[in-house]
Amino acid sequence: MIIAIDPGPVQSAMVWWDGKEILRHEILSNEKLLDFLRGIDTGMVVIEMVASYGMPVGKSIFETVLFIGRCLEAAKVRTELVYRGEIKDHFCKSRRAKDSNIRQTLIDRFGEPGKKKTPGLLYKIHKDEWSALAIAVFWFDKNGG
Repeated sequence: MIIAIDPGPVQSAMVWWDGKEILRHEILSNEKLLDFLRGIDTGMVVIEMVASYGMPVGKSIFETVLFIGRCLEAAKVRTELVYRGEIKDHFCKSRRAKDSNIRQTLIDRFGEPGKKKTPGLLYKIHKDEWSALAIAVFWFDKNGG
């Protein structure tokens, strides 16, 4: 099982992916996510890492990087960092891809999210959970689970 995290300075998105199904998805406060990571003893944690592109960054980027370090320390299972550029290349074959392009690629691959009466695999995935799902699927595709 892959636990993928799209980190943020205050809250982060998490998706559990087994290669076929989304077992859990949510946006948690960073403190709750750290508590969760301290309690798991199985699976693989994959976290998106911040990359420098030579532009000035603000406080929220530094807080996110600090939180990534806290995640690595809290997790008792294998962890790996991935960069957004790798994910863009994987799904869209271009580092210029936007989040909306990656989201559409996931929909093309797994089907429309659907509605309450006819939910699809991606039903109720929202906001930064799309990025967390892309992280999980990328890692799974790259490593074969």
